[in-house]
Amino acid sequence: MIKLFASDLDGTLLNGLHEADRTIRSAIKKAIELGAHVVPATGRSVLPIGDHGFTGLKIDAVCANGSIVRGQNGEVLKTFGVDPAFVEELVREFPQICFDCCTPDGMFSSGSYEMHQEGFKRDGLMRRIIMRGMRARGGAHEEQFFDQPLASILSHEVCKINCRVTTAELDRDLKAFLAEHTDTVVNAPFDPVMFEITDKDCNKGASVAWLGAYYGIEEDEIAVYGDGGNDLVMLSRFKHSYATANGSAEAKAAASATIGRCEFHAVPKHILATLRRQQRIQIA
Repeated sequence: MIKLFASDLDGTLLNGLHEADRTIRSAIKKAIELGAHVVPATGRSVLPIGDHGFTGLKIDAVCANGSIVRGQNGEVLKTFGVDPAFVEELVREFPQICFDCCTPDGMFSSGSYEMHQEGFKRDGLMRRIIMRGMRARGGAHEEQFFDQPLASILSHEVCKINCRVTTAELDRDLKAFLAEHTDTVVNAPFDPVMFEITDKDCNKGASVAWLGAYYGIEEDEIAVYGDGGNDLVMLSRFKHSYATANGSAEAKAAASATIGRCEFHAVPKHILATLRRQQRIQIA
């Protein structure tokens, strides 16, 4: 019996506009009423419950590729921090890159707002339009502080580091640097043009399993959903794992099955169908 449903957001649980619309909200509410946990498992750095259409829903959240687990009231339940020595070495090695350092207290960036925005210019036009719309609809996800000195960044627990680079040369150099530190960190971006760096033992799958254990739920009582690079470990870990049809080939290969597209509410429909099937079995 599935007791916890954990889903990636963009390209998976959310609709084609990257929103939790009425259909999605209704499905989550019904699942909660039936006693199930519904958990967004996202690469987004911090997930205020009031954003993205989740206002009023009692949901936990696995954030920042699993490096921050928040409870139903937004409280921090668990963190997986990046080694501070690595953070210091990274920031010193690449002063020309704006590293957005995600912490439970907000986002602390090593560069300026202008440096941060420069990284988005490598996106295609359609991608830039989508990302701009996501940011506008999502509202202020967290406080972000730019031009932060290294000492200020290191005074917080850095759980995830995001960045976009401006040249092919920087992309190559940063990837080479990370390849030398695989004993410390992993880079698991949802989009190849990005870097999303966490502790090597951190991923959505490990955090979803931890949250399940926190509630006394076994791993075979958990269903997970994803569509991209930062979902692969999660999809591979769990017996009940599902990739959306719009997901990457890698996600589909890692999952136990492929369901419909996010634009057609494949995940909320699958959650409700699973719960209804379980109810019928119990009645029988």
